[in-house]
Amino acid sequence: MINTLLICGGGGSEHQVSLRTADFIERQLCELEEVALERVEMDGNGRLTDRHGQVRRLDQDRTLRDENGGAWEVHYVIPAIHGYPGETGDLQSLLDLFGIPYYGCGPEASKICFNKVTTKLWLSALGIDNTPYQYLSSREPEELAKASMALEEWGQVFVKASNQGSSVGCYKVSSTQELDRALEQAFALSPYVLVEKCLKVRELEVAVYPYEGKLVITPPGEVCAPAGSFYSYEEKYSDASRAVTHVEAPGLSEAQVSWIHEAARRAFIGLQLKDLSRIDFFLTESGEIYLNEVNTFPGMTSISMFPKMMAHAGHDFRRYMANLIRAAVNRQS
Repeated sequence: MINTLLICGGGGSEHQVSLRTADFIERQLCELEEVALERVEMDGNGRLTDRHGQVRRLDQDRTLRDENGGAWEVHYVIPAIHGYPGETGDLQSLLDLFGIPYYGCGPEASKICFNKVTTKLWLSALGIDNTPYQYLSSREPEELAKASMALEEWGQVFVKASNQGSSVGCYKVSSTQELDRALEQAFALSPYVLVEKCLKVRELEVAVYPYEGKLVITPPGEVCAPAGSFYSYEEKYSDASRAVTHVEAPGLSEAQVSWIHEAARRAFIGLQLKDLSRIDFFLTESGEIYLNEVNTFPGMTSISMFPKMMAHAGHDFRRYMANLIRAAVNRQS
């Protein structure tokens, strides 16, 4: 039996979404006879509690302990936390220190991809086109002037806090007054801010994951945000979302699909991703394709694209997880 610890929550802005992702994973793993599952919820201080509200502690000897002296050996961890400390690499660093194998990308890849600025630098180094942008490192006048010039040149921009996930700290701006407010809000969330050119695009995404020994890159799916809006946090995760999704985007040419496939492959390998990612692209009206974002732990709610695209590709999530868990634990032993 493989003792598997599912850690969710995190105490941040995406805490509730992380719980819903954990619900999906738990339902899948509960059907695997070889997996014994324990679920704990992390708060903003890193404290773990089980489903009965009892405080638990993960120790360096790879044991989950409770307040009454109970101990449970942990063979594998699923860090189902969106945002800090799950997608930022912090939790993965701790697990590496403890020598516990886990689901998902390592600390370095997680940290690179969670920061929108470093993601762009790496994509450029890998020769992958990404959206035009300006990078602000402070609120000094010369830095803010770069944002004003970008707005003047491009007419409309997105202001993004660099190290927030799932459209948190993302503001669409078309006036100087909106720009000042957006920069203030973004810098309150992050020490670095990205100002990106606002493009009229189709939003495409692929799921990338290993399955039966092969790296799978699904056909591009598409997210259609409501008219006049963008794919905000609310549209991404609310059950009342008005966004329309297609597990396979209609009307793409063979060349466009091929470009997206190759860019996703190069990003997954070049960034040294592991186990899963959802990689998002923009297709402009003039036919340009940009890699927009790399998600190292995509959402798995009832409306999330990663599990939908995996199912559409004919792959079983339970089998996929069982293979990953078994292989990781075998490598450890």
